[in-house]
Amino acid sequence: MTTTTGNGAATAPEATAGRRLPLLDVARGIAIIGTLMTNVWIFTQPGGEWAVLSGGTSGGAFSGSAGEAAEGVFRLVADGKFLSLLTILFGAGLAIQYESARRRGLPWPGRYRWRALFLLAEGTVHFVLVFAWDVLMGYAVAALVTAWLLARSERARRRATGWAAGAHLALMGLLTAALVGLAEPGGSGTDGGVSQRVVDLYAHGGWGDQIVFRLQNAVALRMEPVLTFGLLLFLFLLGVRLLRAGAFGGDDVGRRIRRRMLRWGLGLGVPLNVACATAGPDWFLLGRYGAAPFVAVGYLGLIGVVVDRVRRPGRLTRAVTSLGRTALSGYVLQNVLCACVAYGFGLGLAERLDGAWRPWWVIGLWAAVSALLLVASTLWLRHFTAGPLEALQRRVLGLAEKRSP
Repeated sequence: MTTTTGNGAATAPEATAGRRLPLLDVARGIAIIGTLMTNVWIFTQPGGEWAVLSGGTSGGAFSGSAGEAAEGVFRLVADGKFLSLLTILFGAGLAIQYESARRRGLPWPGRYRWRALFLLAEGTVHFVLVFAWDVLMGYAVAALVTAWLLARSERARRRATGWAAGAHLALMGLLTAALVGLAEPGGSGTDGGVSQRVVDLYAHGGWGDQIVFRLQNAVALRMEPVLTFGLLLFLFLLGVRLLRAGAFGGDDVGRRIRRRMLRWGLGLGVPLNVACATAGPDWFLLGRYGAAPFVAVGYLGLIGVVVDRVRRPGRLTRAVTSLGRTALSGYVLQNVLCACVAYGFGLGLAERLDGAWRPWWVIGLWAAVSALLLVASTLWLRHFTAGPLEALQRRVLGLAEKRSP
């Protein structure tokens, strides 16, 4: 059973009733651990964050030694998929906030603008102090556009969804064609190397040196959310559509939608991703930003199917749920921990363990940080109702709303 909003859009009954959707929290927790599966390779690569722009993090999927094969499979499973999943879930959460405001008779976007601007500020601080490949800044801008579209007609949202997807795929196709065209015979169109100065910066430089480097190269390091804005908007609107269709509900409708997402998402996405991976590093953009979102839809369906079969949640399910409820804090904390372990201002393990120990210690780092996040979020929520950054956000927004006219 569904209800309709004032503009005629169908809305899941759970969201309308204001109850929490367990699947959203579980999927969000898994998405946080999954994004770490990608980011951990960035932190531990020579040249750190800058290596992404130099083609230094693109490895063969199934070539070379057992270690290289393990790294390739690990990357193939994660790269771009969980980020897309997290983006879809953010859109679903935004739709829930819209419904909450509508039920209470509040103007929209109204106070949500403060939330988006605060997220932009959080992302800016995160980018400068911690991690160049922050996603929060792009989310904040896309959220403002999506919030505006939520107050428009269903037809307007459908058109925006189509235009966003079309423009994004066209851009990724053109960029990929350019990379392939620039490639030398038997080579790659990417640079494929990082200067020794940058390698030394991340291996031996101080925290302040990295901050200065990010600020000096902010334009290049912030190109991802600009180039993928169409994808962000599309996935936000997809999350809204899935929520309103009842994809996160516990009834037969939700289960049927999730099974369909599993079949179509993995059925289309996996072959496309394997094709891009085996085609070479010049096809990286289409793999990460074109094929990966299909897999993300399949992952969401798979998570839902597994959750549907859980009769009595155990410790692992409760831990993943806790991480999902503290997703913002978990996302920032995992990046802080990896930076302190990998970079020269911390333990400097990226340089010390490079070589024979790679990739096994990197996979171990991912497992250790993931376990810490699950335990820490579970213990935290035993004493508090929200994560530390989530609580800070509520406090600051509460003060801002009181002072606003």
